[in-house]
Amino acid sequence: MRTNHREPMATALSIVKILVVAYAGYLGLIFAVQRRMAFPGTLRVPPRASLSAPEGVEQVWLDTSFGRVEAWFLTAPDPAVAPTVVFAHGNGELIDDWLGDMRRLPARGVNALLVEFPGYGHSDGAPTRATIAETFDVAFDWLLRRDGVDRAKIVAYGRSLGGGAAADLARSRPVAALVLQSTFASAAAIAREQLVPGFVVRDRFDNAAMVGAMELPVLLMHGRTDEVISWAHAERIAGAREGLEITEIPCGHNDCASAWPDIVSALTEFLERHHLLER
Repeated sequence: MRTNHREPMATALSIVKILVVAYAGYLGLIFAVQRRMAFPGTLRVPPRASLSAPEGVEQVWLDTSFGRVEAWFLTAPDPAVAPTVVFAHGNGELIDDWLGDMRRLPARGVNALLVEFPGYGHSDGAPTRATIAETFDVAFDWLLRRDGVDRAKIVAYGRSLGGGAAADLARSRPVAALVLQSTFASAAAIAREQLVPGFVVRDRFDNAAMVGAMELPVLLMHGRTDEVISWAHAERIAGAREGLEITEIPCGHNDCASAWPDIVSALTEFLERHHLLER
């Protein structure tokens, strides 16, 4: 009896076709929903029912091509000689979450501009790399026009996904320094860790490449026990540029409230070392 070799071959090809179609569908689904996954803060209900800002905060509405985005400006006792930090938070946060911690900066002689992401809180638009970049460019330009700000002492500071926003700002505007806290080497690297091919990523933040292409001072802070963005990401960013060291902070990723005094000290020491903050 002769064996028909065509049937097993046809079965194998059918299985391959099914797997290819399933994988293509998986990639299509990831492509379609990734921004919902990458920007969960859009689903949060703003803790403030009204558009007004908390007491003691200068509220700023940044006019972009897609609408208004909220920002809060906190001033040091002598704002004209103080450095100004432009802060970009993480993807699940709002500027409201950072007011308590960021009030520590003016007390240390540092102005802080907390910039919301498009589509977050009371802000218009939808978050993408392009809309976030536009927002932070507009925020920087607002600082240039504001009286009582030292234009030579504006520093980009990003935490987690906000590191991508800060790095983009450092490439598009003449900031004095860049601060990266608990951020990733690249969005594609994060995707690959989740078994998603890098080419599917729509918002291709690449902090390692950005740092490697710039010469300005960089403070790179990371927790060795970070369970969301591993220490290896900080090592890859540090490796993109000769002489860049990692400042270890005593926390993981979302448990850094108790470590905030250490983080502020590392920040102010960095600013002093680069003559952006008077001792």
